[in-house]
Amino acid sequence: MTEQKVSATPAALELIEEIKRDHGPIMFHQSGGCCDGSSPMCYAQGDFLLGDDDVLLGEIGGAPFYIGGDQYEVWKHTKLIIDVVPGRGGMFSLDNGREKRFLTRSEVCSISYRSSP
Repeated sequence: MTEQKVSATPAALELIEEIKRDHGPIMFHQSGGCCDGSSPMCYAQGDFLLGDDDVLLGEIGGAPFYIGGDQYEVWKHTKLIIDVVPGRGGMFSLDNGREKRFLTRSEVCSISYRSSP
């Protein structure tokens, strides 16, 4: 089994449960942004059309978490940590209007490599 590359803080898991109570099954998609502070978008499952290049990083709170293929190439050695901060979510994200929003934090995963003989 491959290592899951996304996790959620307790605050994020609590907000996920709140949104699921209001909207049913949800999913996340991360695109754009290049560093800590980027916001993943939260959608009702089926409301966001995934592209052929989108990559499933894992699940948080029972919700699948995808990242755009180009963004995955930039962050493929990074573990994403989904947190919650005060503010408004993206216009079409289900965290909008709750006075708190999801935020992506990151940590670099260990990378192993072999040097040439």
